Amino acid sequence: MSARSWGPLTRFYTRPGRRRLYGIVGLGVVIGLVAGLGAITFYEAVDLATELLLGNLAGFRPPVPLGEGAVDASGPERAWVLPLLVAAGGLASGIIAARLAPEAAGHGTDAAIHAFHWKSGRVRWQVVPVKLVTAALTIGSGGSAGREGPASQIGSGFGAFLADRFGLDAAGRRHALAAGMGAGIGAIFRAPLGGAMLAAEVLYRHDFEADVVLLCLISSIVAYSLFGAYADYSPVFGGAGDFSFANPVELPYYAAFGLLAGLTGILYARVYYAAEAQFHRLAVPPWLKPALGGAAVGAVGIAAPEAIHLGYGWVQQCFTPEGVMAFSPWLLLALPFLRIVTTALSVGSGGSGGTFGPGMVIGGLLGAACWRFGHDLPGFPQEPGPVVIIGMVALFGAIAHVPLAMLLMVAEMTGNLSLLAPAMAAVAVATLVVGDETIYREQLPTRADSPAHRHRFAFPLLSALPARQAVIPLPVLEPQLDAASALTQLKSAGARHAVTRIDPSRLAEVQAARLESGAATVAEVAVPLPAAIQADWPLDRALDVLSAHERRWLPVVDGDSPGSPVIGQIDARSLLRSYRRAASSQVRPLGALTENIEALDAVLSPASPLCHRRLADIEFPAGARIAAVERDGQAIVPRGELILLPGDRVAVTFVPSARAAVLNLFAPPAQEPKA
Repeated sequence: MSARSWGPLTRFYTRPGRRRLYGIVGLGVVIGLVAGLGAITFYEAVDLATELLLGNLAGFRPPVPLGEGAVDASGPERAWVLPLLVAAGGLASGIIAARLAPEAAGHGTDAAIHAFHWKSGRVRWQVVPVKLVTAALTIGSGGSAGREGPASQIGSGFGAFLADRFGLDAAGRRHALAAGMGAGIGAIFRAPLGGAMLAAEVLYRHDFEADVVLLCLISSIVAYSLFGAYADYSPVFGGAGDFSFANPVELPYYAAFGLLAGLTGILYARVYYAAEAQFHRLAVPPWLKPALGGAAVGAVGIAAPEAIHLGYGWVQQCFTPEGVMAFSPWLLLALPFLRIVTTALSVGSGGSGGTFGPGMVIGGLLGAACWRFGHDLPGFPQEPGPVVIIGMVALFGAIAHVPLAMLLMVAEMTGNLSLLAPAMAAVAVATLVVGDETIYREQLPTRADSPAHRHRFAFPLLSALPARQAVIPLPVLEPQLDAASALTQLKSAGARHAVTRIDPSRLAEVQAARLESGAATVAEVAVPLPAAIQADWPLDRALDVLSAHERRWLPVVDGDSPGSPVIGQIDARSLLRSYRRAASSQVRPLGALTENIEALDAVLSPASPLCHRRLADIEFPAGARIAAVERDGQAIVPRGELILLPGDRVAVTFVPSARAAVLNLFAPPAQEPKA
C-alpha cells in the first residue's frame, strides 16, 4: 500500500489543532496494535527457544517471576552442555544478523536512539524479524541479555515502517519511532506509563523529548492492553504490594545504597564497552564473535547458572528473607558482578539482546546482597524486598539516565508505589555519582545536540525574526493556465518553480520541467505541498517546518485563514541571509519581559536610518518604545531630545504584533535575488 493511499491520516497528523489530535490518536492506536502483536510474538519466541534449548538440551529451566507463572528453578542436569549451547545460540544469531541486518546485533535500544537522532527516524524493515529471531536465540540458549532492547528495536522498527507507509515527514517518523519503542517496552514489561516515559527520556543524558509523549502514551497503552489480554495484566514481579516505607531512619541507608548503585552502574557500563572494544579488535569474522562470547558465558553458567539467561526469577526470589538466605552469601555477593561479565560477553560480543533487563537484575541482586550483609544494622530495612526494588531503580535509572522512567516502570512491574520516596533518594544519589557515564553511547547530552533540534537552539536570533523578513519572490499561477503561458511567466520571473492553489485551503508546487513534458494545464502537473509558512511566524518555526518536511523551500502566506494570499517563498539560503543581516546589525532578542511584552537590543550602524535623529522625530510602531540607550559604557535616559549616534546600543520593548515593524527599523530586509 502506498503512502498516498493512506494520505488522510497523514494530512490529519501534520495539520494543527483538533485534526492533528485525531491524527495522533489514530497513529498511536495503529502503532500500539502492531507493536503489541510484535511484543506477543517476541515473548512467545523467547519462551519457546528457552524451552527447546536450555530446557531440553541442558536440562535447565530458570525460575520465572510471579507475574509470568511463578516457576521454580530446576537443573541444570547437564551443565557441561551450557558452553556449547550458548555458543551455538550466539553463532546462529551472529550468522543471521551478519547476513540479513547487521544493525540487529548488540543491544537494540542504542540502534533506535541512533535512528532517531541521525537517520530521521528511518529503520530498515528487515531489522524487525531479524531482531526477533536473533534475540530469541541469544536469550533462549542462555545468553545474559534483556528483552527490552529487542522489544524497543522491534517496536521502533514497526513505528518507522508505519511512518513510511503513512508518508510522514522527518518529525513524524521520529515520533513514530519513539512511540514504537515505548509501546514495545511498555507491553513486554506490562508497564505502559514507564515505557512511554522511557522512550522520551532515553534519547538524552540530560534532557527529555516532550514532543513524543502524547503519541507514546497512546501507543503504549494500546500495546499493553493487547499484550495483557493475551498473557496477563499482573505485574511482572508479584508479591511486592505489601512493601512500604514508614521509617525515616532508613533514608540514610537508601542514600548510601544509591552511592553503591551508582558506582556499580559505572562498572557495568565500563566493563560492557571494554568487552565490546575487545571483541571489535578481535581478528575473526563478526558472525563468529557472539559464539566466542557465548562459550565464555556458558562456562560461567557451569559454576553459577544464576548468572545466565534473563534472571528475573532470581530477583523475584530475593523479595523474601527466605529467598535471600537460600543463596550462599559469597555467591550472592558475586552475582551482581558475574551478571556484569556475562552481559558484557553476551551482548558486547555482538549477540542480540538488551542491557536494560540485566541492569535491573544487577541492581536487584546488589540490593539483595546489601540486605544479606546489613540487615542486622540498627534502622536497616527489615525485609529485603524494598532494597531489591530500589536497587533495580537506582542502578539502571542512573547509568541509563532514565530515573523518572525507572521509578515508574519498577513501580508498575511490582505493583508498589509506596517506595517512591526512598527510591527517589537512592536514584538521585546514584545519578550524581554516575555523571555523564552511560550504558547507551548513542544518547546525546541535550536536544540542542540532536540534529532533530539543533537549528532551534543554534540560532536563537531566529526566534525574534519574522518569516516575512526572509521572503523572496515566488510566481503564483492559476491552475487553469495553459502550460506554454505558465512557462513564459516562469522564464520572465527567472524561476524554476511556482505555486498554484488547488482549492482555497491547499497550495501545490509547479515545476518548470514538468510543464515542459507535454502538460496541457498547470493543474495537470501540480503536486500538493505539505505545508505553508505564515508570514508572522518566527524564522526558527519556519526552519522547523522546512526541516520536518525535508523541503528546500515552502511558500509564505500572509495570514492563517484558508485562501490567505501567497507573498513569496522561503528557502534555506534566504533564511540564512536574513539571519546574517540581523546578526551584522548586532540585533539580538532579550526574551519576553511579560506575556505580552518582548524586547531586543541592537547596536546602531552608521548606515542606520535612526542615526543623527532626535527620538522625538522618529515614528516608532504602535506598541514599541526605546527603553534604554547605552553610549560609551554609560546609560542614557531616552528622552525626546536625545540624538541617536552610530555605536549606540539601544534596548527596545514592543508588543508581539509590532515585532516585524521594529525589526525593519534595525535590520531592514535587503532586496533578494529572484527565485
